[in-house]
Amino acid sequence: MSSPKPQTMKPQTAAKKLGVLLAATPAEFRDHPVSRTELNDLQADPPEWLTELRRNGPHPRQEVARRLGVSNSGLVRGGVEGPLTTAQIKALLDEMPSWLVAERASLEQVRAENARLRAARAADGPEGL
Repeated sequence: MSSPKPQTMKPQTAAKKLGVLLAATPAEFRDHPVSRTELNDLQADPPEWLTELRRNGPHPRQEVARRLGVSNSGLVRGGVEGPLTTAQIKALLDEMPSWLVAERASLEQVRAENARLRAARAADGPEGL
């Protein structure tokens, strides 16, 4: 009887799970499927290239949005295209352009409204029981 084949994922999926931009990863990472075990090892004991990418970027859109405190849509409305490095993100936070202030306030309002709705649903209790 043969042993089961290890579960693998595309490099793009693994990069997303690691929170890094695939194009910035080394060729040996980009060119081969990543097993679940390899992904777990990268998360538990990241190599220097992964630590450096997480620290300095370039960062994928989702990470840029998180670090700026805006939504992905807010980045588009603000005219931010493509990945940004940590230094570029810091420069935007230091400059705090008007679009960034507005998008951060908008996201905070959305989060507050979602929290209010969750609290209201919790106060109503389970329905239909």
